[in-house]
Amino acid sequence: MTTMPTSTLTGQGTQGEDTVGKRPAAAASPRRSTARGRQARAAWILAAPFLALFLAFMLLPVVWSTLMSLTDTKSADLRTPLNVSFIGFDNYVRLFEDPQFFTALRNTGVFVLAALPLTLAAGLAAAVALDSGIRRFRAAFRVGFYLPVITSIVAVAVVWKTLLEPHTGLVNTVLAWFGIDGPAWLADTRFALPVMILMAVWRNLGTVMIIMLAGLQSVPHSLMEAAELDGASPWQRFWRVTFPLLRPALLLTAVTTGIGYLQFFDEPFVMTDGGPLDSTLSATLYAYKQFGNGNYDIASAAGYVVFVLIIALTVLQFRMLRDKD
Repeated sequence: MTTMPTSTLTGQGTQGEDTVGKRPAAAASPRRSTARGRQARAAWILAAPFLALFLAFMLLPVVWSTLMSLTDTKSADLRTPLNVSFIGFDNYVRLFEDPQFFTALRNTGVFVLAALPLTLAAGLAAAVALDSGIRRFRAAFRVGFYLPVITSIVAVAVVWKTLLEPHTGLVNTVLAWFGIDGPAWLADTRFALPVMILMAVWRNLGTVMIIMLAGLQSVPHSLMEAAELDGASPWQRFWRVTFPLLRPALLLTAVTTGIGYLQFFDEPFVMTDGGPLDSTLSATLYAYKQFGNGNYDIASAAGYVVFVLIIALTVLQFRMLRDKD
């Protein structure tokens, strides 16, 4: 009888075991692919409503407005959009040749440069007061400061406009008690824009206060105690210890508030319609009026100028306020 070598039998057994062991893996691979395909299809189905809304209300308007800013699109061209002509950057050239647009940019710049630091300072001061100075009714103060933020800007503008009426408004009525003849606040070029700056600061400091308060409450007490033991004064503790730790909160509030202020529209639209003598005309209100006049090309170009200004301001704020470490 011939006996097979042990090594041969072992090798055959090993090969058989390898073959048997590989078969389930090869058989499982199509099942994994099928499962992944079902998951991918399910994910696309779930994302389809968002993608449809994004394409219809975000991407398509952006693309269309970009094309309008580079063509001579007017309201009369809506029925025949293929008849418009490509004119490149001529709309931007015409825009910067318009003195009214420069007035709108100047008003927007003054509004941002005045309202933004005042809002940040007032919000930070309110946060510090609530964190350390005010002990009783702290929740009531938080609600009171934040209430204007959640109130409709149109309602706020209407209330302020009523308060500032030259003859029947509460502000001039109170001034008359002290023998002061109050001006026509919203009809005077000297006061109309400052009034809107003051209203914007009052309305938006609540947002800054809430974020700054969260930042203040996250500062470790051990650092403050160590600084106090080193003989630092309250101002030195705030400026050297607390304020550097508030940089992330300050950056967030500065960016979001600055973006909102560069787009300020509701206040002049409701209260003055850009008057008197364009003293409260903003860049976004200028674009809105051009759109209403049927100049879709100029309106789109003005919108993209504001967009570039937003990017520039955001980059500047990141460079100034980001954490140096």
